[in-house]
Amino acid sequence: MKPTRLLTGIAACALSGVLAAVLSLSSAEPAHADQTGLRAADPSVLRVGGTYVSVQSAGGGIVVRQASSTAALSSAPARRIWSDTRDRGEVWAPEIVRDGGRYYVYFSAGRGPAHRMYVISSASPDSGYTAESQVALPDGKWAIDGTLFTFNGQRWFVWSGWAGDTNGEQNLYIARMSGPTTPTGARYVISQPRESWERVVGNPFINEGPEPVKDPNGQLHIAYSANGSWSEDYCLADLRLRAGGDPTYVWDWYKSNGCLFGSDRATMMPGWDPTLHVNGPGHHSFVLLDGDIGTSPPAGPRFPLMFHAVPKGTPYTWENRYWYTGTFCWWGGTTYSRADVPGPNTDTGWSLKFFE
Repeated sequence: MKPTRLLTGIAACALSGVLAAVLSLSSAEPAHADQTGLRAADPSVLRVGGTYVSVQSAGGGIVVRQASSTAALSSAPARRIWSDTRDRGEVWAPEIVRDGGRYYVYFSAGRGPAHRMYVISSASPDSGYTAESQVALPDGKWAIDGTLFTFNGQRWFVWSGWAGDTNGEQNLYIARMSGPTTPTGARYVISQPRESWERVVGNPFINEGPEPVKDPNGQLHIAYSANGSWSEDYCLADLRLRAGGDPTYVWDWYKSNGCLFGSDRATMMPGWDPTLHVNGPGHHSFVLLDGDIGTSPPAGPRFPLMFHAVPKGTPYTWENRYWYTGTFCWWGGTTYSRADVPGPNTDTGWSLKFFE
């Protein structure tokens, strides 16, 4: 950690009181990343009571694991909840969500430009799922990495997609939902990969893997992955909705001034250090109770995180990605700045620290 950020970090990340502050001072280096036994990408994990539930694409379908901890998921039996019996194509990045006591798994399927979002649902996390149905996202364009959340009493869907029909860049979009499976109204772009630090690796340039979380002030964040997932420059960054902002208005979102979790020092936001043990961390999952951003952590202790990465010293390929357990916490008093756009040039509030 940078000395200029240390006191703020103690206030946000300490376990409790003065003793925790002392412990934080003596353990500024993050603990070694916990590599699980799952050689896979795109973890999605939530907690239901004392049980951790994960979903993963595997063998042309989707499997669920359940365990008493995030670390134990890799050794838990995988139960298949959906198979691609209609030849939908490549199955990518399933996301498990709980809404109204029912489980919904959103995933992208297709080949090349045909990728669209689908959803299945069940009253049980590991059986009894419905047949897949397409999520009829506004404009009907290529879409991946979608997930549902509720903010200020309104359901929302956020995903990565194309503006048109060609693979020029992947943007982040948001749309209102009238129910867990039904979009309503238009789609709105909230982020495009236009900053130099998220254009290190492209063709296309990428914003993907959006994950919502709510900070201690009640402000909405969308943490996302930038740069090509096939490179060690893959990293996590943050969008913070200004206090009282409109989630559909792109200029009410403020972007971190660099990666918050990455392995390339040149792309990191000032005050954030690169990883020590893994390369290209990305496509993460905030492990929240019931997957509900209303249960997002307060300022204080670290909370569970899962992400995929490649061990340092190993060639960075999709085949070498593993699921990792980590932690995250809130980091207060952080200013995100921008220029030549509508609205104030700076916004100060909570940011995120990620730990291996």
